[in-house]
Amino acid sequence: MLKVYCYSKCTTCKKALKWLDEHGISYSLADIKADHPDEKTLRNYYSVSGLPLKRFFNTSGQIYRDLELSKKLPSMSEDEQFALLASDGMLVKRPLLAGDDYVLTGFKEEEWKEKLL
Repeated sequence: MLKVYCYSKCTTCKKALKWLDEHGISYSLADIKADHPDEKTLRNYYSVSGLPLKRFFNTSGQIYRDLELSKKLPSMSEDEQFALLASDGMLVKRPLLAGDDYVLTGFKEEEWKEKLL
């Protein structure tokens, strides 16, 4: 079963959920703000994804900008970055889609088609 972390006010998340529904793909939905992934889960998603850790950050989010993370992330250790991501779901790139053997960050229709159809 797919797990999709979304934020209800996010238009990209709404598009992603609509796309899943239109393609008849079952998923469980988690509110990324209230039920965000913990550090252990994020570490697992990271290792499964094969993506750079930076791709897990919501770089367009207000908190990211307020904390000036574009300047700070390059000098932070991986452990510090995971702790930061786990501290607030709004720092996590959304939607975050987790399958059995893959993880996708953000909604890029072509990537989703490749993995899900």
